[in-house]
Amino acid sequence: MLKLNAIKSDKIWGYELWIASTHPNGCQQEFKDFCGGDYPLLVKVIQADDTLSIQVHPDDDWAVKLEGKGNRGKTECWYVLDAAPDAKLVYGIKEGFSNEVLAKAITENNLEQYLEFVNVKPGDFIFIPAGTVHAIGAGLRLMEVQQSCDLTYRLYDWGRGREVHIEKGLAVIKREDMIPVAPFPKDGFECRYFAMNEITVKGGWSMLNSGKKDDPAGVQLLYVISENKAVIRTGDEQFGKKIEAEEIYAVRPGEKVTVEGNAKIMRIFAK
Repeated sequence: MLKLNAIKSDKIWGYELWIASTHPNGCQQEFKDFCGGDYPLLVKVIQADDTLSIQVHPDDDWAVKLEGKGNRGKTECWYVLDAAPDAKLVYGIKEGFSNEVLAKAITENNLEQYLEFVNVKPGDFIFIPAGTVHAIGAGLRLMEVQQSCDLTYRLYDWGRGREVHIEKGLAVIKREDMIPVAPFPKDGFECRYFAMNEITVKGGWSMLNSGKKDDPAGVQLLYVISENKAVIRTGDEQFGKKIEAEEIYAVRPGEKVTVEGNAKIMRIFAK
């Protein structure tokens, strides 16, 4: 088992913590060595003190088409850790408007009228498949699980003057039905790229990583959402280590881990 140390990236709107990454733009070398190669997921904590730009990410096919061979798309999800009372997300774009209309709105700095806004609270879960128009609003702290990809097309930046990627961004938009924002599903969540289970520990809980050995994707992650005097240990440890909220641990295939005490933990699987 390996406790991962975050890589911090300051932004004009707040900051990101890359807490599980082998991506070249923010690689935790110890994690890469632990996995034995590149891990297919990237996990972040995002602190948004101001609203992020309106963004969209390509899927696997568009990533290769627009950026070249070897690129992957970016399907992601968010788990809300903390939220101001009036915190909002942009989650999708209104139907019935052509790309030409949207491009004109972007250049005229009035895209807001075409965006879908949704209020969120701590514990809410948001799935963002590649091609979904989205933005994190001010006053939010999120845990993000995504494909290991750093491709972002900025559609709109609220007049802040940064570069936007209108042609590429509009090309990759997908207008599909959205999964309603709601508390994290009791039965867990699964998509093509990752699966997640929220574990409520009351007294004790154990897991065995039965993932495929000698495959970086076989490593599983345990993200600590909250804890109350809880400790974590592996099968070969006599004494447990105290865990803290927002820590993340990597577990190799074949390894057994026990958490003792009270805690809420997100177990993350690559697929």
